[in-house]
Amino acid sequence: MPTVAVDKLELFERLGRSYTTEEFDHLCFEFGIELDEDTTEEVEAAIKRGEPAERAQLKIEIPANRTDLLCIEGIARALRVFLQLETCPQVKLVLPPGGEKDLLTCQITAETAKIRPYAAAAILRGVSFTPRNYASFIDLQDKLHQNIGRKRQLVSIGTHDLDTLKPPFRYDAKTPADIKFIPLNKTKSYDAKELMQAYESEKHLARYLHIIKDSPVYPIWHDQIDQVLSLPPIINSEHSKITLNTRNVFIEMTATDETKLAIVLNVVCTAFAEYCDVPFTVEPVRLVWPDGKETITPDLSSRSTTASVEYINSCTGLSLSASEIAELLRRMTLEATASKTNPDEILVQVPAWRPDILHECDIMEDAAIAYGFNNLKKTFPATNTVAQQLPVSKLCDVVRREWAYAGWVEVLPLILCSHDENFAWMNRKDDGNLVVKLANPKSLEYQVVRTSLLPGLLKTIRENKAHPLPIKVFETSDIVIKDPTAERQTRNIRHAAAVWCNKTAGFEVVHGLLDRMMAMLEVPRISNESKDKATIGYYLVEIDDPTFFPGRAAKIIYRSGLEGSKEIELGTLGILHPGVLANFEIPYPCSALEFNLEPFLKEGKEPWE
Repeated sequence: MPTVAVDKLELFERLGRSYTTEEFDHLCFEFGIELDEDTTEEVEAAIKRGEPAERAQLKIEIPANRTDLLCIEGIARALRVFLQLETCPQVKLVLPPGGEKDLLTCQITAETAKIRPYAAAAILRGVSFTPRNYASFIDLQDKLHQNIGRKRQLVSIGTHDLDTLKPPFRYDAKTPADIKFIPLNKTKSYDAKELMQAYESEKHLARYLHIIKDSPVYPIWHDQIDQVLSLPPIINSEHSKITLNTRNVFIEMTATDETKLAIVLNVVCTAFAEYCDVPFTVEPVRLVWPDGKETITPDLSSRSTTASVEYINSCTGLSLSASEIAELLRRMTLEATASKTNPDEILVQVPAWRPDILHECDIMEDAAIAYGFNNLKKTFPATNTVAQQLPVSKLCDVVRREWAYAGWVEVLPLILCSHDENFAWMNRKDDGNLVVKLANPKSLEYQVVRTSLLPGLLKTIRENKAHPLPIKVFETSDIVIKDPTAERQTRNIRHAAAVWCNKTAGFEVVHGLLDRMMAMLEVPRISNESKDKATIGYYLVEIDDPTFFPGRAAKIIYRSGLEGSKEIELGTLGILHPGVLANFEIPYPCSALEFNLEPFLKEGKEPWE
């Protein structure tokens, strides 16, 4: 969770009273945030030693989805509403004196689609900056860059002194050689290529260069006389930098994610609109897109939704009326009223700065926070149940126990792996219909959810190849595949897998391991030539599989014997292909076994119980 450092005295001044550390910690707990540290003692100790010291700070941990609380303005506002010291402020769009026709215009060119296709803008008029709220303004931008902006890859923010520029503006994309300006805190003019080289040695900005460095065009903001505002997502221009004397702030943003762009723009505007000459007002900007379409940003309209009284009461164990729940929600900055036509319905207006409200359960959570989790009554469930292990877990325990008895070692690799490990390294192809991919992977090592247990076992052997041979490892766990028929569009399947690594291939060893497991499950070996469909058993059929050595692989066929049942392909076993072993840097031959455990649960007979 992000941690926000706020000035202690200023926050208490905004809240209208002082708190002891214990009192403020309790307030944070009730509201759903956490006081991580109070630096008062450190500051007092430094003063006693005669050392220079900053003002005392409160370091507060904020939930990752509450982007509106990433600055002192947002925290103080939310806590004042929670404490019922004020009602939720209404942040409004205010047109310039000439009306909509006088809106500041930004022209967006078609070339921007090649690099950062989305843009948005807004204006804060008559802002009164102080050293502290100016620092908060800059700090909020940095936190939004690092969190929801994913280190500026998804969203980047530029803020400018509007009075130093000549509207209208233009968002364009040009070749590096055609971009030249004086960057922020520099005195020399650079072209974009020189700028990239200059910033390679600056730790703060070097981590963002890769976002656009290899692109044939770079995004750029210009004003009417071609003065550069910024080179997103890297740096702003020195010419338009904001200072304590800035009165009118032009906010521009570029993004690769349109949804997150709107969230970030709304958070920045609503957080600092209180400092405008007319508090809580924002001047919109007209964007003209390459196809001639026009949009006006930001969109600060609230979103209408509903919540069920019965649902909220059933989740919290309360018996509140619709009006009582609505009053609780108003303490959480949600405008709520009881429906006049349906006593079970609450009408909720979600403000633009609350993107965390996605579902009725989020509204229920806010109602519970406002009521107080510690105030919820502790009750016994209305029904008595007896917990028991799932059948698939019992089955896994049988496999786990028997393979451990046979001298094999169980391992627990991660369920996430890279795309190459799951496919290319196993000599398999991705048809796009099987694997679940992560939208924003933390690294290349965690790109997809595995569709096989073998990559994890092979990675384990790679990291332990210095151990004495043979290495015998196994795992019984889930793989995940796409399933359009399921509610979550995915399905977990319980697999068992084992890999033998030695100076010889050991195909007979994994074959024996399979036979031992089948014997414990009372599934006999049958002939693949048997015509009796009522016969229960399994048999092997030779196959060509690129994961395995040619002529040294087989698939496992299971016949349940149930009426109308079909033969089921459980899995495969064989000697792994040398190319696969080379991909995982394993110098010894290996044999592997992997199969699906779930068909054994459909018998109605479970001998392992």
